[in-house]
Amino acid sequence: MSSSRYSPWWMPAVCILLLLVCIVLFYSLAFKTVTRNMSVSPIAGTDSGLMPKTAYTWNLVTSWPENFPGLGTAPENFAKLVNEMSHGRLVIDVHGANAIVPALGVFDAVSSGSVEMGHSAAYYWKGKIAASPFFTSVPFGMNAQEYNGWLHYGGGLALWREIYAPFNLIPFAGGNTGVQMGGWFNKEINTIDDIRELKMRIPGLGGEVFSRAGGVAVNIAGSELYTSLQSGVVDAAEWVGPYNDLAFGFHQIAKYYYYPGWQEPGPALEFIINKQAYEQLPIDLQKIVEVATRAINQDMMDEYSQRSAGALKELRDVHDVDIRVFPKDVLAAYREAAISVYNEYAKNDPVFNKVYTSYFSYLYAAKEYSEISEQAYYENRNR
Repeated sequence: MSSSRYSPWWMPAVCILLLLVCIVLFYSLAFKTVTRNMSVSPIAGTDSGLMPKTAYTWNLVTSWPENFPGLGTAPENFAKLVNEMSHGRLVIDVHGANAIVPALGVFDAVSSGSVEMGHSAAYYWKGKIAASPFFTSVPFGMNAQEYNGWLHYGGGLALWREIYAPFNLIPFAGGNTGVQMGGWFNKEINTIDDIRELKMRIPGLGGEVFSRAGGVAVNIAGSELYTSLQSGVVDAAEWVGPYNDLAFGFHQIAKYYYYPGWQEPGPALEFIINKQAYEQLPIDLQKIVEVATRAINQDMMDEYSQRSAGALKELRDVHDVDIRVFPKDVLAAYREAAISVYNEYAKNDPVFNKVYTSYFSYLYAAKEYSEISEQAYYENRNR
C-alpha cells in the first residue's frame, strides 16, 4: 500500500488569498508614493520642485516722468501685473524718461536691444516711419473705441507690426487717454490768422497740419513742456487733457484752455518689445505679456475717463481757468490742411498710403454706425 502526503482542501484558497493581499499592498504603497510626490508644493520658479525654470529680468524705458499720473503709472502697473501672473519668472524694471535713455530715445534703445522694452507714443517716430502717427492718433481720426476696434479686429495690429518689423520691434497697444484737449494758449484764437507764426508744441501729423495752417509746430518732450511754455520757447502747448495738464500746472502759466482736441481724438500709447528678447521667452510668458498689455490698454482708458472729469471741474471751479471752444472756421481750416497733408503723404509714400487706406476705410464704416449710436445718444442726452 503506497502512502501519499495529505494536503488540506483549503490550502489553495489561502495561497490565492495571500497573493491577492500582496498585490493590493504593493499597489497601495505605490499609489501613496505617487500621491505624496504630487502633493508637495513646488518651489517658486521650479517644475515640480526639482527642475528650475528660467527667470527673466527686463528693463523697460519710457517717455514719461517716473510715476507720472496715467502715462507713467501704466508701465509700472504692467510690470506688477506681469510679475504676479508669472510668479516672478518675468521681472520688469521700469525706468522713467532720462533715467537710462532720453524721453524720445525709447524707440532706438529698444530697437538696438540695449533694453528689452519701452512705453511711449508711436507718433514720436514720424521721422523714421511716416505712417507711425496712425498708431497714436491723427487729426480728425478715430476715437479710442474705434481705434481699438481697428487695431484688434480690423487689421491695424498686423499693419503696425509690419512697419515696425524692419526695426526689430514688436508693438502692442499700451493705453489710451481718450479725446484730448486742444491746448493751452496765451492769446485768444478767434480766427485762423491768430495762429500765424504761433509756436506751439504739437507732435505727429497734428504738428504738420498746424504748420500747414500757418503755425510753427515744435516737438518737445513732456518733461520740458512747462519751462518751455513759461519761458516763451513756445507760445502754446498741447499735452494730454485735464488729468495730466492739471498735474503739470499749465493753468499757472497759460491763460486759455481750448477744446476740442482735433489733433488727437483717440491717442493710443504703445508697448514696444525687442524682437529677440520676446522670442527668447517661453510661450506661456509671451502670452502673459500679451494679456497684460491688453489689460493695461483698457485700464488706462478707464482711469482717464474718471480722472479727467474731476480734473476739469477743479481747473474750472478752483483755478478759474478760461475754457474756450475753437471757432468753427479755425477747425475747418485745420480739417482742410489735414486732408492736404494726408493726400501728399499717400501720394509719395506707399507704406503710408497702405496704412492710411486701411485706417480711413475702417473709420468711414465706423462713422455710419456711431452716427446712429453714440453720437445720436449724446445729442439727445445732453439736451
